[in-house]
Amino acid sequence: MIKKVHYTYPYFGTLILYRYETQKFLRKGAYMNYNDAVSIIDTSLLRSVSELYELESYGIQRIPAHEGGRNVVYTCENEDANTKILRIAFLTDRSREDFLAEVEYIRYLFDHGGSVADVIRSKHGNLLEEISHANQTFYICLFEKARGIRLVENHYQYREGVPINEYFYNCGKTLGKLHQLSKGYAPVHQRYRFFDKFNAEYIDNLIPSTLSLLKEKMLGLLKTLEQLDRSRDSFGMVHFDFNDGNYSIDFDSGQITVYDFDNSCYCWYMFDLASLWTQGMGWTQFEPDADKRKNFMDDYFRTALEGYTSETNIESSMLDKLPLFIQINLIENIVDAFEGFKKSGHELGCDEELAYLIKCLEDEITYLGFFHDIYSHEEPFEYEERKI
Repeated sequence: MIKKVHYTYPYFGTLILYRYETQKFLRKGAYMNYNDAVSIIDTSLLRSVSELYELESYGIQRIPAHEGGRNVVYTCENEDANTKILRIAFLTDRSREDFLAEVEYIRYLFDHGGSVADVIRSKHGNLLEEISHANQTFYICLFEKARGIRLVENHYQYREGVPINEYFYNCGKTLGKLHQLSKGYAPVHQRYRFFDKFNAEYIDNLIPSTLSLLKEKMLGLLKTLEQLDRSRDSFGMVHFDFNDGNYSIDFDSGQITVYDFDNSCYCWYMFDLASLWTQGMGWTQFEPDADKRKNFMDDYFRTALEGYTSETNIESSMLDKLPLFIQINLIENIVDAFEGFKKSGHELGCDEELAYLIKCLEDEITYLGFFHDIYSHEEPFEYEERKI
């Protein structure tokens, strides 16, 4: 179900909103209800899983899920305050190959110095385990808990006495390191590529015919994207969901540790950089002066890019495509929203936040309208509701 939720994030909330509340890359097949999955896992599987990962001495607590969650997630903590994160996937929207590709990529990043939460092998030496029960396959992974906490858990207060620019720089530096490592990655198992999902057939089937202009604009942007360079320096494995909900910060050192590679895929590195750009908007979203918002964003992204380019190179010709990739981020969020409608079976609707995204694409308003007359600092990223 698509539901309007207000987070206390100084961040462009919509980008997180629909990711947290919908499922991605849906395939044909039946869907297990989250509560049913929890019931099966807690009553029939958790003991076996605990034995697989030798967690018998750990206290295991389930983390409340976001609506539409794709996984059942637990914290596992022992008397030494050693904490692990247990993730059990129950939906049919991903294959064994998808999961293997994800965990192999994470292990590669960790082994080569990427600041990511590592995957832990089971007692059988596997990064991925699977258990079949009640005609359902459950895929199981165990991760180290990232050092530190999320920024929201610290009420968006950065390290005391340290300028916020350190955080902006570190965000770029952390992402740059991951991208540099991806340029040398040779996987055994392949994740999907951007156009495996974002293509004309999928868009045409997903988006209702009443939104013909939206479809036209989306397909036009995808055609533009198809012409871009896909060399090793511009195209590779990306996180595809890089935001402050998916990394923790060590507030003693400022180090950022990234997790949740559930959506990782082959795409242009600029997609993650566009996500990094949008992450900065929350810090100035209530500023009434558009010129001041623009100046802040220029300074913010310049600092983040200094961190990024300290780890990897990016061509200026690709950086010039930032407005395009912000629009591609928009497409990804709109697709997420309509996938949620499709899965839930609920009547299509378009609240103020989804209407805002659609308006930006239909009217070709760049930079998420942040410097445009459409934007209201009193009601950020909202537009009048519309029927579909």
